[in-house]
Amino acid sequence: MPPAAIGVVRVSGPGAGEALRVLAGRLPAPRRASLAELKDENDRPLDRALILWFPGPATATGEDLAELHLHGGRAVVAAVEATLGGMAGLRQAAPGEFTRRAFDNGRIDLAEAEGLADLLSAETESQRIQALGMASGHISRTVAAWQERLLGLMAGAEAELNFADEDDVETGDAVARRLVGGMAELSVEFGAWLARPAVEIIAEGLSVVIAGPPNAGKSTLINALVQRELAIVSPVAGTTRDVIETPLALGGIAMRFSDTAGIRAEGADAVEAIGIDRAKAAVEAADVLLWLGPPRDAPAHPRAILIAAQADRWRGHAAMEAEASRCDLTLSAATGEGMDKLHRYIVEMARTLMPREGEAALRRRQRVALAEARDWLTLDEGSREASDLILLAERLRLAAMALDRITGRAGVEEMLDTLFGRFCIGK
Repeated sequence: MPPAAIGVVRVSGPGAGEALRVLAGRLPAPRRASLAELKDENDRPLDRALILWFPGPATATGEDLAELHLHGGRAVVAAVEATLGGMAGLRQAAPGEFTRRAFDNGRIDLAEAEGLADLLSAETESQRIQALGMASGHISRTVAAWQERLLGLMAGAEAELNFADEDDVETGDAVARRLVGGMAELSVEFGAWLARPAVEIIAEGLSVVIAGPPNAGKSTLINALVQRELAIVSPVAGTTRDVIETPLALGGIAMRFSDTAGIRAEGADAVEAIGIDRAKAAVEAADVLLWLGPPRDAPAHPRAILIAAQADRWRGHAAMEAEASRCDLTLSAATGEGMDKLHRYIVEMARTLMPREGEAALRRRQRVALAEARDWLTLDEGSREASDLILLAERLRLAAMALDRITGRAGVEEMLDTLFGRFCIGK
């Protein structure tokens, strides 16, 4: 948004060339930047700018495309937009319309469009890497390879069903065995992809929950982590009565840290009891749990870090030090002792939940479609379906339709407006 050093105005569609000719008095050589004096309909100067002309269909949108690289002041951009808006057949683009046109014209598929949306909103390194991989077509190429294999299996089934009397066609039993084997291989591959972390974990942030009994130092710890007074710190038990959540990035990974009410079995009033129930629910849903309490009382959690907190208070007490020895680390949020080690623990544990380097992840919508495709390809080799070519061919067709939804070839119209509405006007 203006003001900026440069303001880029893009015009796409059949009127793009004429609009550029009116503003600049000429149409420059395709795909070569050219300096031009831009003027309005009354021949008054607007700006001295770089202009570019991209004839379709080999453009970002699949249509004729013009770009004006203006000086980025508000008045300059507004004057050029007003002049363009007064031309017949031109209107301001809706949010995401350029990308929507690229999709409609086959320049990108739905998975690439979703990756571009994620790239525009990426705030951490892990979000950027995942979004860039999707936007550059990594998932689309993988799906295309799966579709090609499915088409090969479908062709084999159709050949047997339609040309079984030909001498050079496999027997029905041989074809069925080959189809079931190929379906099983794809089903295993789909299962491996579904076992990967979902994109939403990367985009929305891993849930890191701080829990423990009252006065264990939970609020002091979250304040130290975010380096501001997020939670009220008080010696009065039950001060924190609800889940307090804040975003934070550690090691380039987006996370959501939550401070919770102190968990205790008795002595809580009605309001605090509600907070304790919410704390327990947050612990169950946490990706990583930071437990500030006796190790024996720690909830069963696959990724719990047991912390001996408030070390500045109990240092030198034999009983407390003996209990601390059973924890993963000793910490004092007040003095900073152990904070660097805690950061490393959290990041290392978080990385076990993230896709490995070079490994793509799927969005929730894509995972649903892939799971459906896997289900259609999964069957018992000894079942009646495994020897029925008509039923096998139908399963292959339905699996292919499910894969089509990942890249947007079928059944996606209802989600397009929502998706492309996430983009800014200029995209």
